[in-house]
Amino acid sequence: MTTFRYGFFPGCTLESAEKELKMSTLKVAEALEIELIELKGWTCCGASHIQDIDELVGTSINARNIALGEALHVDKIITVCNTCTLMLRQSKKKLDERKELRDKVNEGLSRANLKYKGTTEVTHLLWALIEDYGLENLKKKVVRPLTGLKVANFYGCHILMPPKIMGFENPANPQSMEMIVDVLGAENVPFSQRLACCGFHAVFPAEKEVNRLTQMNCLSPKEAGADCLVTPCPLCQMQLDAYQPGAQKGFDKDIQIPVLHLPQLIGLALGISPKELGIKRHIVDALPMLRARALV
Repeated sequence: MTTFRYGFFPGCTLESAEKELKMSTLKVAEALEIELIELKGWTCCGASHIQDIDELVGTSINARNIALGEALHVDKIITVCNTCTLMLRQSKKKLDERKELRDKVNEGLSRANLKYKGTTEVTHLLWALIEDYGLENLKKKVVRPLTGLKVANFYGCHILMPPKIMGFENPANPQSMEMIVDVLGAENVPFSQRLACCGFHAVFPAEKEVNRLTQMNCLSPKEAGADCLVTPCPLCQMQLDAYQPGAQKGFDKDIQIPVLHLPQLIGLALGISPKELGIKRHIVDALPMLRARALV
């Protein structure tokens, strides 16, 4: 099979709070013969906050990140984080459409011997598997079909909206996650919170409200009969997994449900062990669920 080559932007979360998600991403890429070249010297994307304070700084840091990818002579930079994808694509759109801003940003980048050229696109692993790699090729790599596993897909806001920047699929009825789950042999479970916000970016100023949101986001798939939640975003995964015990406190219904990051689900179907995928590091233990489905 052709080896696909991308500049890899891991983002802060994979480097710090959820290193297991970087581990699983790299394991899955290796199994799929996808070459991920980490951008040397990448910096935080701004996490959807910095642009509210200083547009020039927010655009410049991502112009630099994209320029690092362009220097690798790759067609695309790939991420596994919804927010990183949004921030990089948002900056790219501004730079491509606003010459005055691009010139000002490049003036700053020149001090580091870098220049934003606009030659490299930004994609997410979810999109790349469908658009570049192909579902049939992915299916050929499945060695342990996830038969009997009932999966609730939680997209997260930033991979869908705003559609003028993200634009991969219909934000009101996306199907990309369902397509991947079908190929892996698992069963898609519809649930009411499928397109809800996880609340991650509001957890500190509005903890009470976000805990309530987490309750609904976990209870909805559980009541629908899902074995686990799966999300393409590490921030959603962190919010729904790490903050789940806090959201459970004082709530009379059991909301406990394991939460996996998309590469971890894919990795299981590729025959990679839960240990290699970092699943043991999760706050809500997913191993009993995997044992019940004979996946470990």
